[in-house]
Amino acid sequence: MRKTAFLALLVVGLAGCATTAPSTYGNFTQSAPAAFNQTMADDAAKQLVAVYPPASTRFDLQHATPDAFGSSLVESLRAKGYALLEFKPAAPASAASAATDATATAGKPLRYILDQAESNLYRVTLLVGNQSLTRAYSAAQNGTLYPAGAWVRKE
Repeated sequence: MRKTAFLALLVVGLAGCATTAPSTYGNFTQSAPAAFNQTMADDAAKQLVAVYPPASTRFDLQHATPDAFGSSLVESLRAKGYALLEFKPAAPASAASAATDATATAGKPLRYILDQAESNLYRVTLLVGNQSLTRAYSAAQNGTLYPAGAWVRKE
């Protein structure tokens, strides 16, 4: 237990000290159960509500969300009352439609990274613009998931 707590603090600490953003976003867990994805997505949505009020915030997803965590996060954010622009790959467009798209997308850019440090330690990082929110989770032997630390916010 002590080793897991130390690793959780190390993972969260390293996430808070990172100076460059990763070039790839999404879910990088190999076999996280669907219940874990739902739990982490619901918790992430609660944290976003605490930091960014739903009534006055719109998020623009910056990458596709085909995985279980991404789908759950989108569903949770919409249930909380956020306006959400889902990711659409860039396609060649005319100058007029590009100008319209630029004015229509005035929301906060949102990206996420879900990765796994050990077989029972997960980390969620939400990137909103230039800020990040990170939290580690630990899976107990009985199949439940619980936070392994507090949310860390880097501005």
